[in-house]
Amino acid sequence: MRKGVPTIASFGRVLAMLEAVIADGGQSSIAAIARSIAMPVATAYRQVATLVAEGYLVVGPRGQHLAGPRLFGLLHRLDEKQIIVGCAAPLLHHLAADLGTVVQLGTFDSDMVTYRIKTGEGASALFTRVGMQLEAYCSGIGKVLLAHLPEAQLRAYLDTGPFPALTARTITDPEALVAELRLVLQQGFAVDDGEIAEGLYCLAAPVTAPDGRVLAAISVSQMADGMRPAEQVLPVLQQTARKIEMAAFGTSNLPK
Repeated sequence: MRKGVPTIASFGRVLAMLEAVIADGGQSSIAAIARSIAMPVATAYRQVATLVAEGYLVVGPRGQHLAGPRLFGLLHRLDEKQIIVGCAAPLLHHLAADLGTVVQLGTFDSDMVTYRIKTGEGASALFTRVGMQLEAYCSGIGKVLLAHLPEAQLRAYLDTGPFPALTARTITDPEALVAELRLVLQQGFAVDDGEIAEGLYCLAAPVTAPDGRVLAAISVSQMADGMRPAEQVLPVLQQTARKIEMAAFGTSNLPK
């Protein structure tokens, strides 16, 4: 039961079997897989037969069971970034409440940062909003996302300059920006110290897919005159990024 809504135990067992068959990759018999997840063998055979009939599994040339076309069709419809947003939302609300700051999540789309989550004390006063797109070169989230672009894509982005100065601290020179992005890669986080808005300080960390792609970044924003020390905020921010990865992908690529 969750929030008073009963679950369907039999459906949960079917999903467990599907996951076990896919994870096995056609190496073991259905009976062996059933025993590995403590499921009655007869039940497992009926479940697999149903999954084959519905197209979620197929029988391979050696009689092994593999992912079917219907399952692949679902996978192609998945939006990885939206999955991250859904998994991140409760974790970021908790982080914002703990720190008493504004917390945001952004993704890189069409050479811009798209803000997808914004929460926390003072969120309404900050100029960003969910759905807004802003330039990437001058924000913590943007620097993280740029730093992890493939080299050719990054160079193509740099060719889109010039980069107007939003404050006296904004990095506008392409080569200076490259040096900053290399530092971001080296240290594993980005800093925006009044570069997008006067007096605003942000720390940002990547959210990484299992294959190493950085699909999103999260940030903590606070005014410089009342901010917590970065050495207190950064570990909590990076731990939250790891939790998002675990929730979205079942694994984490960030350093422990």
